[in-house]
Amino acid sequence: MNLSVSAILLYSILAAFILIYIPFMVVGYARLQIGYDTSAPREMFDRLPAYAKRASWAHQNAFETYMPFAASAILAYVTGVNSNLAAGAAIAFVVARSLYPVFYISNIPIARSLMFGIGSLSTVTLFVLSILKVQ
Repeated sequence: MNLSVSAILLYSILAAFILIYIPFMVVGYARLQIGYDTSAPREMFDRLPAYAKRASWAHQNAFETYMPFAASAILAYVTGVNSNLAAGAAIAFVVARSLYPVFYISNIPIARSLMFGIGSLSTVTLFVLSILKVQ
């Protein structure tokens, strides 16, 4: 399948949105293991095993990184950025954000940080390409 850069940008936004909820499924599993308390769901956090706490943090971080990425990808789409670099940045973001929770939950900080850096660099790349396009 040969997708246009525009399609890659849009699909990457959707993929990144879906990836927000993958770590939360791990948290949900852990909550079921300890007995889910619907009257005080946030108080359960202290009783979660360490991997589930890390999954919760990965879930929160996914929200934090999604917004700037979505903005950068939309900006690249709107300004008509049409380069292999833009497509690569969007794909790199999705791949990095797919691996980020795996490394976070597995407690491999250096790999987790590397994935965060790749995702951040991808976002910045899309912003820069968009700015260069309109000058």
